[in-house]
Amino acid sequence: MTALRILIVEDEALIAFMLEDAVTEAGHVVAATIGNITDAMAFAVSGEFDAALLDMNLNGQKAHALPVTLTARGKPFAFVTGYGDAGVLEQFADAPLVRKPFQASEVVEALAQLAARAGPG
Repeated sequence: MTALRILIVEDEALIAFMLEDAVTEAGHVVAATIGNITDAMAFAVSGEFDAALLDMNLNGQKAHALPVTLTARGKPFAFVTGYGDAGVLEQFADAPLVRKPFQASEVVEALAQLAARAGPG
């Protein structure tokens, strides 16, 4: 398995740390951990990464443009949300979903799905 470079978009420090830990435990690399929409959008547009874990509510702001941008770049992503299915944009309902609170194994499973979607290289 090739290690993926993962963008983590999460505004809660403890959850971001838990996601980083799960990413590295799964044999992948954290490309960046970002907790606000402005920086996340900038990285989504031009950053070097293979896939992303996205919280859609960052400090009370909806990050709906992120999955659109990632899709345009061909970057697979998983939603990480405490809102369950309600935290997923309808047009991206096929994206993996990790429900908060989560177990590390759920993040690892989502990463495996992203690896399959990322394809070779």
